[in-house]
Amino acid sequence: MVKRVGTSRRKTRKFYSVPKKMKGKLTVSSFVKKFNDGENVVLKAHPAILEGIYFRRFHGKMGKIVGKQGRCYKVQLTDGGKQKTLIVAAVHLKSANMVAPKTR
Repeated sequence: MVKRVGTSRRKTRKFYSVPKKMKGKLTVSSFVKKFNDGENVVLKAHPAILEGIYFRRFHGKMGKIVGKQGRCYKVQLTDGGKQKTLIVAAVHLKSANMVAPKTR
């Protein structure tokens, strides 16, 4: 067997970076956000908080809330044609209604 190289945060410099003006600005309301079942959310990690973070492959993907487990939410999304369920903290989720679509 080949030894595994690196950790789960390997190759995430661009994914988990924060603009200079936003560094250190974390509100309490982002920790206590409430989501309802069936609500669409976007996975946007806050890199300073490691608790309840997801694997880097899912960064920027949109999913649906299917339940709650402890303080985290269960998010169901499609990855490669398969349904997957992630357990993600509220600080790493944004409501899909609040995220503006990208324009070219």
